Amino acid sequence: MSGPACRVLYVDGLTTGSGAVAPPASGTTTVVPSQPALTVVVPPPEQAPVQNLNDARFFINRELSWLAFNERVLEEGLDPLVPALERLKFLAITSSNLDEFFMIRVAGLKQQLSGHVEESGADAMSPGEQLSAISTRCHEMVARAYRALLGDVLPNLDRAGVRLVSTASLSPEADHFVADYFAREVFPVLTPIALDPGHPFPHLRNKSLNLAVRFQPSAPGARLRYGVVPVPSVLPRLVEVPDSGRRTYVLLEDVIARYVAQLFPGMPIEGCWAFRVTRNWDLSIDEEEAEDLLVTIEREVRRRDRGSAVRLEIAAQAEQHLSEYLVHALKLGASDVYRIDGPLNIPDLLPLLGRIEQKELHDEPFTPVIPPAIGDGERDLFRLIRERDVLLHHPYESFDPVVSFIEAAADDPAVLAIKMTLYRTGKDSPVVRALQRAAENGKQVTALVELKARMDEEANILWARALEQGGVHVVYGLIGYKTHCKVALIVRREAGGLRRYVHLGTGNYNPTTAKIYSDLSLFTAKEDFGADATSIFNLLTGYSKPTQWRKFKVAPLGLKAGVIEMIDREAEVARQTGKGRIVAKMNSLADSEVIKALYRASQAGVQIDLIVRGICCLRPGVPGVSDRIRVISIVDRYLEHTRIWFFEAGGRREVWLSSADWMPRNFIRRVEVAFPIEDVALKERIVDELLGAQLADNAKARVLMPDGRYERVQNEKPALRSQERFMSLARRAGAVVEQPPVAGQEIFPSTGRRPQRRRRKRL
Repeated sequence: MSGPACRVLYVDGLTTGSGAVAPPASGTTTVVPSQPALTVVVPPPEQAPVQNLNDARFFINRELSWLAFNERVLEEGLDPLVPALERLKFLAITSSNLDEFFMIRVAGLKQQLSGHVEESGADAMSPGEQLSAISTRCHEMVARAYRALLGDVLPNLDRAGVRLVSTASLSPEADHFVADYFAREVFPVLTPIALDPGHPFPHLRNKSLNLAVRFQPSAPGARLRYGVVPVPSVLPRLVEVPDSGRRTYVLLEDVIARYVAQLFPGMPIEGCWAFRVTRNWDLSIDEEEAEDLLVTIEREVRRRDRGSAVRLEIAAQAEQHLSEYLVHALKLGASDVYRIDGPLNIPDLLPLLGRIEQKELHDEPFTPVIPPAIGDGERDLFRLIRERDVLLHHPYESFDPVVSFIEAAADDPAVLAIKMTLYRTGKDSPVVRALQRAAENGKQVTALVELKARMDEEANILWARALEQGGVHVVYGLIGYKTHCKVALIVRREAGGLRRYVHLGTGNYNPTTAKIYSDLSLFTAKEDFGADATSIFNLLTGYSKPTQWRKFKVAPLGLKAGVIEMIDREAEVARQTGKGRIVAKMNSLADSEVIKALYRASQAGVQIDLIVRGICCLRPGVPGVSDRIRVISIVDRYLEHTRIWFFEAGGRREVWLSSADWMPRNFIRRVEVAFPIEDVALKERIVDELLGAQLADNAKARVLMPDGRYERVQNEKPALRSQERFMSLARRAGAVVEQPPVAGQEIFPSTGRRPQRRRRKRL
């Protein structure tokens, strides 16, 4: 293996609980490179390969693996090396992630349990066993998050001049303000609900915040009676109150609780506590029976607020009788109750960060740059793409060129047609506006809008209607499949005839998330890519399956088989030559057939490094099964979202990018695209610069141990934080002063210089 010096570590089977690796008795030395090296884990003397790869012990449970990912996010919120106020952001992400996990994954397991469906995955855990393990892990996770919030984050906010206080500690001036605010702004909006045999328990909206009120019994032995006051989401959760020299806030629910007696006059109140209900939020749609998919999804989105409850969060101080009453009313179990010592729903506190300007408490600011490949004196992006493929690494390199690519096509008289897939576009999308303008300019515009993009269904319905009203031909893809691929096709009339320009990405056409998600974009005008992009849209709009794909691998039409074939081919090369190498980066790895193919490759001698941000059901380091497989996860400032697959392929060094993770849903229930990188310079950049830096990361990387735990990479000197490396490279390459464009100016600013080629080292 050529390239940077490699630190060779020998591990003994399932190794130690601490994750430390020790050299063998023979005294193998560690080669210390002059720069960060790639770590290669080599197994001890030959183990007999295990034949039965279906053994459940070789697989990690999908749900528990996801929880391990969220625990890694939480650890960033607990890490004193993370800027003080950024830790609140990670606590909020942890909380938001748990919401979605309960709404989708826990809800699904509960449905299996209630329906007496005892399906299990490759790990063989039953739904009941999974729910029990989930409850234990989640209760501990929530407790850790709130200890950090109360013991670290809120005190840091206080020191920075922003306080969150209770209404009981207000000054007379602030107390008068709160009373007036309640009377003017809050009271008219509230809807108090009494609960008794004549008023059954109301249906509370998913994730809504509420106050439970306990009334004093009117006579000894009388039945306890309760009331509910929904906290209106139309009002700010954080209420700023006057406080000389400081920014002081109280929570809206505390304001309501202080004056809740005004809502129930004549009814003595003994207690008032906040609670929050999480419901099943998944859509249940029979697309075969739906006459109008948009209308059907619109109806289901409104209906799913009535899904069954799956979790109850309640103030830790709430009395046990109330908790039991709510559990009974919501048809939950005791393990579904989460007593919260602090403000419910941490993400609602994020606006506090915007009130604090001290730079040392935040991440260092970073502005994505326009890279030299695009800003290198070019006046015409289409000409640039004709001459060579262009690769962008977001968010380090700006997403603006992708938007400008569509905007330029919308206004270019030579462009005849634009076709795009839209999965998540964000608010006030410039891409959508450009497509509308293109249709107004008389171009043939087609947009595939995925209505079933989870959590974005309502937004996509609005986009679909707006596009249709603008004259865009809107389609919703194949029945039974989500369209998850990221493809834009532009057809342009030029001197030599029609030419197709293609943009392919690993992430969405969303300028907002492109600033916080790491993704790759490829622009190309190669004929084979244009032909395959055309075939994709013909498949989506006309159900016409091509006889063959020239370059793409497409799900559900053989992508999984193609991935397994490439893994098996690498295994065969290793068996014949003793050399084989796979590096794969993705969000999740859960497909058991692909995992078994990786196990076979490891047994054949292939060295495999996996960079998996989230779920990983593969168990590395098992003797005779996965000795040569190393798995790391990087959780840092930006969300790792790129999918890259590298195969040594006998020296040909194949690189593929994709919208797909190695999961059953991506292979079977989604339209996905994987595409090769053929330009040698771009291939070198991806393999040696991107993958090389992430494999060498010893600041934010964690290694998956054979027992399913993740442990931080041992921090050696010099430390390497891959995301900081990418920011530094981007700043160096794009160190230009960007001026706002003026009418008639080129689409992209010029650097005024040629980029210097750097000699790249190999994996």
